[in-house]
Amino acid sequence: MTMLLAACLAGGACAQKALSFDATKGVKNTLQMYDGTVVGYTAYENLYYVTNVEDSTYQFLNVYIPDGATQRTPIFLRTYVGGYMASAAAQPQAGDASGRALQEGYVVVIPGTRGRNSSIPYPDYKTYKAYKSYKSKSTIYTGRAPKAILDLKAAIRYLRYFDKEMPGDAERIITDGTSAGGALSALMGGTGNHPLYDPYLKQMGAADARDDVFAAVCYCPITDLDHADMAYEWLYNQTNSRQQLDETHLSLSQELHDQFPNYVNSLNLHKPDGTPLTADNYLDYIKSEIIRAAQVAKNAGADIPDSIGFTFSSSAMGRFAAPINGGVKPKREGNMRPMMMGGRQVGEYITDLDMPKYLNYVVSTQALKTVPAFDSKIEGVNDASGENEEFGDMTGSSVNFTDFTARKNHSALSENTRQLVILMNPMNFIDDPQTTVAPHWYIRHGARDRDTAFPIPINLATKLQNTGKDVDFLLAWNRPHSGDYALDELFEWIKKVVK
Repeated sequence: MTMLLAACLAGGACAQKALSFDATKGVKNTLQMYDGTVVGYTAYENLYYVTNVEDSTYQFLNVYIPDGATQRTPIFLRTYVGGYMASAAAQPQAGDASGRALQEGYVVVIPGTRGRNSSIPYPDYKTYKAYKSYKSKSTIYTGRAPKAILDLKAAIRYLRYFDKEMPGDAERIITDGTSAGGALSALMGGTGNHPLYDPYLKQMGAADARDDVFAAVCYCPITDLDHADMAYEWLYNQTNSRQQLDETHLSLSQELHDQFPNYVNSLNLHKPDGTPLTADNYLDYIKSEIIRAAQVAKNAGADIPDSIGFTFSSSAMGRFAAPINGGVKPKREGNMRPMMMGGRQVGEYITDLDMPKYLNYVVSTQALKTVPAFDSKIEGVNDASGENEEFGDMTGSSVNFTDFTARKNHSALSENTRQLVILMNPMNFIDDPQTTVAPHWYIRHGARDRDTAFPIPINLATKLQNTGKDVDFLLAWNRPHSGDYALDELFEWIKKVVK
């Protein structure tokens, strides 16, 4: 903890940048969309969101204000973080949600964010005493946990600080990210104003303002990292590929598998009908969510093969298929359209799913990660993962961040690492009365995305629902690890929640 808090003290290696926004300095430009539409906007770029800038490559944001925007226009904040790597401030893209948001008339903000790979040359430690303990290193890594979420919180505070000076409503910020970016979107939505982050933000020179947001869009969030390994092995332990592992890795898989029931039971989650969600009924709940996603897609015209485990009942249905296991009625997703006959939708009702068969199908589309999948660093067994780097320090180290894998290396987690793990997991804050949680959530995880196990986004969505939040969740049918898809659906949802 001490090293992180000392990293940017007065007299440290931070360039001093005043927080500022000048409405007269905007640059007019246009963005041509793929449909030929030309969107006019005013750009404000290279706006530093902290006064103590440790890494000038990343710690600023860009703002794009579409023609006609007012003080009441919602703000769409898009992060391009992937793999917990650094992400530079970018411009709106015609092919993703940033361009679409601009076309819809929303103010678009794209912050730069430090990540596990961002670095600066080692400064003169005689001048920059905060780095004295690293004097044997030639490089200082600037973006290890929790720097990414701190940068994004600072960006949100900047928008609130200058809310009256620029068009856009800082009370209606919608965050969007995919993968690690989806996890950071969940952190922005799930940790608003929590005091644990305040000492870091103060030392960075973040604005004295709130950092809660209105809505969070999370595509395939790689989150809850301290429990992701046990969820992964609980789900995939019995697949053919796992059962073919060598004895060492198979034993690790089984040990992690056996830890998940206690964890999920400790969450005290409930399904939408009020039934407790426990280890005993969890696999059936995942099955119902996959069936729901497949039925949504089938009613919109997708081909759902029975060869991957589905059972069907043929019928001529009314306008919509019956909801699946208490789920929502099917709706259009992306560009798929319902099949109609004589004014009635025709299709098949999915009645069951062979989960072992389906999970083997998922694995056949992309090989599973190693065991463990996230905290993988075990001497003589596995190399470090990107997540091991994420929890390392300024020297570029890779460290364990779960008790399980640390024990396999005959070590224990430091208190500093434990604190970082807490700060990087929104599950720790959602039901904390000190947190201002976003009221609206849009969470998507591909129904064949194996980059993290299905329980991770399901737990996030369910905990939010259980605390009274508005959550639109779907295991999007046949989607791999990806984001910013079905944009028609996403922006219909945004229009609804910002009314």
